[in-house]
This record gives sequence, structure tokens and C-alpha cells, in this order.
Amino acid sequence: MNTPRKDIHNSNVPKLCQSCEVRHKGMCGALNADELVDFAQFTRVVRVSAGDVLLQEQGPIGSYANVMRGVLKLTKTLADGRQQIVGLQFAPDFVGRLHQDESPVRVEACSDVDICSVTRNALQKMLEENPTLEARLLHQALREVDQGREWMLALGRKTAREKVASFLMMMVRQLDPSAGGDAATAFDLPLTRAEIGDFLGLTIGTVSRELTRLRHVRVIRISSHRHIDVLDLEALRQCAG
Repeated sequence: MNTPRKDIHNSNVPKLCQSCEVRHKGMCGALNADELVDFAQFTRVVRVSAGDVLLQEQGPIGSYANVMRGVLKLTKTLADGRQQIVGLQFAPDFVGRLHQDESPVRVEACSDVDICSVTRNALQKMLEENPTLEARLLHQALREVDQGREWMLALGRKTAREKVASFLMMMVRQLDPSAGGDAATAFDLPLTRAEIGDFLGLTIGTVSRELTRLRHVRVIRISSHRHIDVLDLEALRQCAG
């Protein structure tokens, strides 16, 4: 197997890892330079196109991945074919379920997504040798549990406007985490209106009406159907409840 490439400064960290913007926030942040070199032998960066499926519900898990860029949606399917979006994943979220042979959810790309994929056997071996890495992945899993509880609150108690505003605030935090105060920010919605409604438990008409209302009061500006400019971040935060 080829030796991992090093950067121009002859660092012990592989060049690909040096240029990774999410390395320190994801699971690889628990690895030192030598461990990254060993780990890089079993990883590869993959570009996944919008609409492609990474894991099927109840399908086998042959590898794991870290999201480097883009958005994934997690869905569950009822016996009659109805689907529900039960979660979204952003950089540097971990894709796959440890210590389980089958995926409990379908994982699909909402946008073009870059992932750093690692073989299942390699990661499991690394976990046995590195308790810090295992603790990092546990922390990420618990963070997803907390996010799920927040959305249970949103779905169960918030109004339609609060739900839509909360969704936009999640996009601000996840797609532009540097935004703060009253700074304007902009992003492209990774989901269609129908998918947003599915995620929030709203109809497509309700989602469209609430987006239009936020636009009319100049909290947001909408262009090209999916492009959102947040004009008043504090007002959006208040609308989210």
C-alpha cells in the first residue's frame, strides 16, 4: 500500500489531514500525528452526489465516515412506504452505527457531500487501541441525542413559525458556525420545501407561508428559491422561540 503523502513542511501528519477543515472537531481530533498516518492508510475522501444513498435502512454497514462538507438526511420508513426524516448530519458528524451490523436509518445526501470514509475493521481496531478515540465518538453520539431531544421539543410544542425559524437557525449554526450577533449570513437550503415540511411535521404549504412571512417582515431574503440571506439574525432567533 502506498505511503500517505506528507505536506511540504515534512510534517508527520498526512497532507490530506493537514488540509481537512473538520479534522480537529471530528473523530480524528483524538488522534496524534503517528496515529493519523496509520489511520490514513484505511481512509479515502469520497464525493457523494445529491440523492445518492450511503446506507440503506436495515442494510449492512461495511464502512464508517466523517462528513467533511455538505448535508445528509436520515430517514425511517413505515410498512406502507411512508417516510419520515428523523435527522440531519453536517460536518463533522459521524456516519454509521458502531457495534451494529445493520444501519437503523437510511442515509442519503441532500446536497453534494464530501466524506472521509474508513473501513469498518480499521476503525474497530483503532477503537480497541485508543480509548480517547472511543470517548470522542461517544461524545459525538451524545451530542446527536441532545439534538434529537431539542427537536422533540420543537415538534411537540413550537408553533409553525417557531419550527421554521428554528430550522433556519439550525442551518445558520451548522452551515455558517462563525455567524453571531446581528451579522448577516447566507446559505442554500439543503432540503426542498416538502422535505422541510417532512422534517418539521408541517405541510409544504405551511412551510412556504411561514418563509414568506419571515421574508415580508425582512427577517430573511429568499432568492433562487433555495438561497436564504438572513437579514436580522436576532429577530430570527426570537422567532424561533
